[in-house]
Amino acid sequence: MRIKGSASSRKGRSLVSTAIWIVLLACAVGGLTYAFRPVPALVDMATIETGELQITVDEDGKTRIKERYVVSTPLGGRVMRIELRAGDVVTAGETLLASIEPRAADMLDARTRQQAEAQVRASEAALKRAGPAHKKALAETDFATSEVERIRQLAQQNAAPQKELQRAEMMLRISKESTRSARFDEEIARYELEMAQAALARTDDSNEDPDARFEIHAPINGRVLRVFQESAAPADPGTPLLSIGDPRDLEVEVDVLSADAVRVKPGDDVVFDRWGGAGTLRGVVRLVEPQAFTKTSALGIEEQRVNVIADFLDSSEDRGALGDAYRVQARIVVWREPSVVKVPTSALFRDGDEWAVFAVVASRSQLRQVRLGEQNDLEAQVLDGLQAGEIVIVHPSDKIADNVVVQPR
Repeated sequence: MRIKGSASSRKGRSLVSTAIWIVLLACAVGGLTYAFRPVPALVDMATIETGELQITVDEDGKTRIKERYVVSTPLGGRVMRIELRAGDVVTAGETLLASIEPRAADMLDARTRQQAEAQVRASEAALKRAGPAHKKALAETDFATSEVERIRQLAQQNAAPQKELQRAEMMLRISKESTRSARFDEEIARYELEMAQAALARTDDSNEDPDARFEIHAPINGRVLRVFQESAAPADPGTPLLSIGDPRDLEVEVDVLSADAVRVKPGDDVVFDRWGGAGTLRGVVRLVEPQAFTKTSALGIEEQRVNVIADFLDSSEDRGALGDAYRVQARIVVWREPSVVKVPTSALFRDGDEWAVFAVVASRSQLRQVRLGEQNDLEAQVLDGLQAGEIVIVHPSDKIADNVVVQPR
């Protein structure tokens, strides 16, 4: 009995020892597995979304008065002191800008009379050109107005797309600006003709008072922008005296790279910010000048640039104290789509000749080539390779490769 109990005890101790070794072996295997397990890489992630994407050309712009007129002397003589100062309000036909004491000898000189007659003929020719141009602009505006009304009615019946209506409204705005400019040209041409005729009358021998002062009145409503000749002094015909214009009637001149200018077209929306006031201002491209010019950049590189002229859509009251030659930041919208699949550009990198991203699938990175459309500094349009709702890694480091375990930072 004693021998049998001893054998049973030894068998029990053997089972315990085996169990201990099994536990130790399991712990060792678990420890090694834990020690050599893949450590997830901490990454920043972003979700692919569907939304609006727009491409802009961003450049500095400078405001300028649309219609600026430089008043010059129509005849030679002594210009009396000009009392007006920059900022003074002037009224067309009423405000006295300057007065001239003509030289009597010049008034009776045959050469002076011939020059005055030539100036009258030139002014008459300018007025003959300005009149038909104004009528043409009025006709174009009437046609553009009727087109807007016609397309608006079709759009209300869902028979015309909204883009067509927007294009027609843009053409109406441009034609109205052309009409206003043509009207201004005609008014100035008529004013210059009247001045030239008055100067010619001074050369007539029958003039009762050739020594009377010749008065120059304001040709347009506006403000004095600059006085060129303040003190009394002799002046020859054509000497600039002052410039006038309406500071509320502004446009913006934006010079862009010629490579960007080919994408800009009349009617493109413009957003103005960093102009000194609160919020942003809206505008629209009216003209892309057909000729480029060379400009040296801050780095000393010669660039071909093109002036783009844009009009404000906000009223002068919304623009605050914005005046002539003020700096603004312009963003010209050259492409816009309301609903595209887009990916952050910070997730993109080159994989050979193709664009690629690291998508996140089941907590692992997956190399994915993508086909892109338009892109700006922050986002790019995805044409193929990704779908809305998928997750990608942004700013992938050199630790990220295909099939790497990742987790959000």
